[in-house]
Amino acid sequence: MKKFYVIGNPIGHSLSPKLHNYWFKQNNIDAVYEKRQVEEADIKGIISEIRNGKVEGINVTVPFKKSVIRFLDETSAFAKETQSVNTIYKEKEKIIGGNTDINGFIQSLNKIDYNIKGKKAFILGAGGVVPSIIVALNRMGASKIILSNRTQENAEALKKKYPFISLINWGNIQDFDMIINATSIGLKENDKIPINYDQIGSGKFFYDIIYNPKKTNFLIEAKKQGNRIENGKMMFAYQAQLAFELWFKIKPEVNKKVIELLEND
Repeated sequence: MKKFYVIGNPIGHSLSPKLHNYWFKQNNIDAVYEKRQVEEADIKGIISEIRNGKVEGINVTVPFKKSVIRFLDETSAFAKETQSVNTIYKEKEKIIGGNTDINGFIQSLNKIDYNIKGKKAFILGAGGVVPSIIVALNRMGASKIILSNRTQENAEALKKKYPFISLINWGNIQDFDMIINATSIGLKENDKIPINYDQIGSGKFFYDIIYNPKKTNFLIEAKKQGNRIENGKMMFAYQAQLAFELWFKIKPEVNKKVIELLEND
């Protein structure tokens, strides 16, 4: 039986095992997918499990999308561009890091018919998934990308890599059409992002990368003001679909059943 993991810390919220095990069953694949909470010191050993055949593939989530790269043989073009890996696979005896977050994000917006072209996007956070979101927004033609992060030096590092983005101090607000929470604030029930929802008003689009819980305080408060909201379930589903395709050369369906599976957790 083939073995797959998602690694991260925390990892309890991940629905990756639920989704991939469902797809294994649908495609008659003899495999099991598990979540594994790890520390930085564990990563080298886990990658060696792919090298020696104990594990077939790995998904990577917070906070290891960048730090995992040094243990790989190669990275895909998107992974190189973003210095962010969320899928690891073996090809011709080489361990390769891929990035399916960029296209996962793009497909999630296409699915809900949201067109960012010519609009202003505001990103909260500077973690592992943020370079992928910046690249995706730029490819989709956002007119302006604003970023704010709790740790200023991390935001400035992204500005060096992507000079076209604008930085503002954490807690401040600038005019936007779409705001994306790409922090981990919201994974815990009482987590709150320090922004003034009254000041923002209505008619904006609030998108949270977090998909479990289904509605973070960020989305709940935005909805109260009459804003459109969306969690990260479709991005999650599409990046998983692309990861599955890298492993098996099979593109599993993201259909009504899959969406129900994710929503009924």
